[in-house]
Amino acid sequence: MAMNSTIEWTDHTFNPWTGCTNISPGCDNCYAEAWSKRSGHVKWGNSPRKRTTESYWRAPVIWQSKATQFHAQNGRRQRVFCASLADVFDNQADPRWRSDLFTIIRETPSLDWQLLTKRPQNIGKMLPDDWGAAGYPNVWLGFTAEDQVRFEQRKRFLREIPAAIWFVSYEPAIGPLRIGGDDPKPDWLISGGESGHGARHMASQWARDIIADCKKFGIAAFHKQWGSYSNNPLIQELKMPLADVKVLDTFGKGGGLVDGQLVREFPIRRYSAEDAA
Repeated sequence: MAMNSTIEWTDHTFNPWTGCTNISPGCDNCYAEAWSKRSGHVKWGNSPRKRTTESYWRAPVIWQSKATQFHAQNGRRQRVFCASLADVFDNQADPRWRSDLFTIIRETPSLDWQLLTKRPQNIGKMLPDDWGAAGYPNVWLGFTAEDQVRFEQRKRFLREIPAAIWFVSYEPAIGPLRIGGDDPKPDWLISGGESGHGARHMASQWARDIIADCKKFGIAAFHKQWGSYSNNPLIQELKMPLADVKVLDTFGKGGGLVDGQLVREFPIRRYSAEDAA
């Protein structure tokens, strides 16, 4: 449950509770489920979720207190990924915990909260009453779409639910994904191959294609990693020796360069003067 995150697109992870149930193919090699088995912290699947400790819940307030210093040093706001070991919009989680989470979010206006779910169908009925016509200014809503099928199933929520930033996590990419002209558009798209034991194949061209779509439609693209060096185009296509590729491409698991370029863009969000820190 590390709070200072090593995830390339965020600064901190925050898990208000732990535990989840696998609901789509992208969950098959879930790192959080593997963590639960190693740690014994919570039983995965249709089992009670476990709320994290009160001392742990104080961390966002500490980050908020240092927001001005962070902004001065980094030229941007801190990002908080919630939740890496659960799902904020899980209907098996206690609704009171979710209410407490949104209270913390309101109390930390200088933090950008990245809420990623595989259950976007639950978002509308689980948002706080004061969400408003544009959403909270410091909340980014996102859903996972590991392939075209899951994007087609979930894309309508980009239009139906207001948010300051909408993003799609195409990770783990286990099939091709394209965004068409008539599709609703997110502000940001993260792509990446699956890593770890049993990782599934990602074709190099899938990343090129979705990045091209992002450029075409003005979507910020962030390619996190190839997941495995076998997916890296330097090996997959150019057949370079593994030892050489490990020296040339050190960005993320399996490397992360796309045709020699690091593609790691972030969406632009305008804030009021009070929220600028």
